[in-house]
Amino acid sequence: MTRQPLVARRAEELLGTSVVSTAPVAGGDIATATRLRLSNGQMALMKTVAHAPDGFFEAEAAGLRWLAEVPGGVPIPEVLAGSDDCVILVWVEPTAKHQPEAAAGFGQALATTHQAGAATYGAARDGFIGRLPLPNKPCDTWPEFYAVRRVLPYLKLARDRGAVTDGEAATIEAVIGRLPDLVPDEAPSRLHGDLWNGNCLWGVDGAVHVIDPAAYGGHREADLAMLHLFGLPHLPRVVQAYHEAAPLADGWEERLGVHQLFPLLVHACMFGGGYAARAAAIAARYA
Repeated sequence: MTRQPLVARRAEELLGTSVVSTAPVAGGDIATATRLRLSNGQMALMKTVAHAPDGFFEAEAAGLRWLAEVPGGVPIPEVLAGSDDCVILVWVEPTAKHQPEAAAGFGQALATTHQAGAATYGAARDGFIGRLPLPNKPCDTWPEFYAVRRVLPYLKLARDRGAVTDGEAATIEAVIGRLPDLVPDEAPSRLHGDLWNGNCLWGVDGAVHVIDPAAYGGHREADLAMLHLFGLPHLPRVVQAYHEAAPLADGWEERLGVHQLFPLLVHACMFGGGYAARAAAIAARYA
């Protein structure tokens, strides 16, 4: 057994129990993840980030706890401790077996989480998407929130970073005025906010757990659009179970691109490449 003294000591300070051993966990582009074996036999996951932005881990812990409030909702790892420099969660033992039954259960649970709702479009505090700040100041309508808190801030940042051309930006901006006509009116749903394959953890317990949220109140099609953008094993089973539990409004598949503009622009800001061009190509279908 190995033990990283600095990591173990910090975990012990927060948990009030001894750490028997530590082991690095592969994966994750932002945080350093370490598996902890505690003296009480429990396994935990500790995440740290060098020079984390102020409030980074507090926002993650708050989002996890908010999502976990929903009985029968998507399984969420319990937050054991959170601080300005790390967060510690109950360990979820992963499996490489992606069973269709687990996908169906995930779809039904996601519908339950969404249906739990939110007080407003937005959240009481700002958050993060990756390492980027995520503005969450509430708005009265989803089209307004999606425009001024999701699409436009990241379009501006992408322009500032030279990741989008003027022509691409104009094409994306043209969709903003059409949002009230494109997206059906629904009450705010309780969203994960960064729901892609990498944040869906298939467990040996036969359930799909979600991690690393950017949680807020928004339109439920935004979570589904992100799942479709980056893919998920047995996604048709997920959607079928979701639709059976909470039927989606007609035309939702044709609207997926509208809600994919935000994650594509986030990726353009972080990675450049062809993400902005892809967002513009999608936007052109709705302009």
